[in-house]
Amino acid sequence: MQLIVVTRTSGLLASIFSLSLSIPLLVGLWYGEDVSSNFALPMAVTLILGILLWFPGRRNSLRISCRDGFLIVAMFWGLLSLMGAWPLFMALNISPLEALFESASAITTTGATILTGLDALPRSVLFFRQELQWMGGMGLIVLGIAVLPMLGIGGMQLYRAEAPGPMKEEKMTPRLASTARALWLIYLSLTAACAFAYWLFGMEPFDAIAHSLSTVSTGGFSTHDDSLSWFHSSQIEGVAILFMLLASLNFGVHYYAIYRRKPLHYWEDIEARSFLILVLVIVVVVCLMLRLEGSYHTLPPSLRDASFEVVSVITSTGFATVDFSHWPDFLPVLLIFVSFIGGCGGSTAGGMKVLRVVLLFKQGMREIRKLIHPNAILPAYLGRHVVDQRIMNAVWGFFAAYTLVFVVLMLLMIHAGLDQVSAFSAVATCMNNLGPGLGKVASNFQEVSSLGKGIAIIAMLLGRLEIFTILILLTPAFWKD
Repeated sequence: MQLIVVTRTSGLLASIFSLSLSIPLLVGLWYGEDVSSNFALPMAVTLILGILLWFPGRRNSLRISCRDGFLIVAMFWGLLSLMGAWPLFMALNISPLEALFESASAITTTGATILTGLDALPRSVLFFRQELQWMGGMGLIVLGIAVLPMLGIGGMQLYRAEAPGPMKEEKMTPRLASTARALWLIYLSLTAACAFAYWLFGMEPFDAIAHSLSTVSTGGFSTHDDSLSWFHSSQIEGVAILFMLLASLNFGVHYYAIYRRKPLHYWEDIEARSFLILVLVIVVVVCLMLRLEGSYHTLPPSLRDASFEVVSVITSTGFATVDFSHWPDFLPVLLIFVSFIGGCGGSTAGGMKVLRVVLLFKQGMREIRKLIHPNAILPAYLGRHVVDQRIMNAVWGFFAAYTLVFVVLMLLMIHAGLDQVSAFSAVATCMNNLGPGLGKVASNFQEVSSLGKGIAIIAMLLGRLEIFTILILLTPAFWKD
């Protein structure tokens, strides 16, 4: 049964990926580039493969178990990365591992790169990188849930395994397909609005569309080596800040605010409110430190750079207007620690998610009160609701697993040749799906060894699928009948 489900869903995935290659193919043709080998061949092969895998069993209806859901999600994020690496390997003078690194970084919306000289690359390749990030932003499998009924597959377990955040069983609409369509429509609308705003404030159409794909996906890839600083525009930076923040809010909050016409729901939601307050506090701290340490002689420039870099880091986007690794005092390390928090659950942002951090804080305060009142019953509240103990246990379990995995990967990174600071930030930026780091990985991963790049790919996938989706496949119990 598992083989049939995997085969048929693989066929669908290959077909969707093949169709996605048509866009960079058309971009290349528009700009007069030779794209026959880079995109036409992979497009034809994946389309034929998809048809062969999907077509024979298209009339049979299947239901997948929770075990199937985790297996499919883990397999296909790996498969997506592999398929995305093919055109990059053919178009660029890089090794297969480097192509896989670039593809995995795009699909997981990490934004780390091994490439330089982006301004001279073919526009079809640049657009393909941005498109991979956009597809990965909400999760290609979540976006495909609305299409899965064509295969006769239920898909609830896929949604629960892929949707980011601690409360994965919540649904916004009675039917999963309707939920997926609502999410996709919000995601597409934000992307279109972002592209229009970029164009309105001075970007040419290609850059506007390309950067909107990596902004709303909080991926951070750019078509220029200098990222958004290439445009020297405070208005463009303002647009980026706005849409990075919107993309980092829970899309369920967007749904309620838009479809139920309750704009105050953005402030009523405790996670969204905590996130926005946290961003404001960190911006003020960074801005004051930059001004007091003498890096900036006036307040407006320090506020501008502090606002952009803090929002870019906490949303795990990774756009840059300055190199924050050269900022004074504790600021570079502070920003790396901020990336551990990330955005809200149910958003495109990475990190551990704000709601988990809020629950960890509440649990810590509850333990302090219990030391004072040992016999008291002290439930944890989230707004007006009591948090189920199962959710609290799940959050603690996630935090423990995250910490253990982080330590192991950091030790492996040091073994791969990085110094302690570079190894710490490399694992942090990959697991939190951020992109830029400190030390040798401040701007790119070119200096990282092949072993280090392989470890980084694993860290990206673990972070994107929130660890447990991958770790569960390694347990013997998962494979027992």
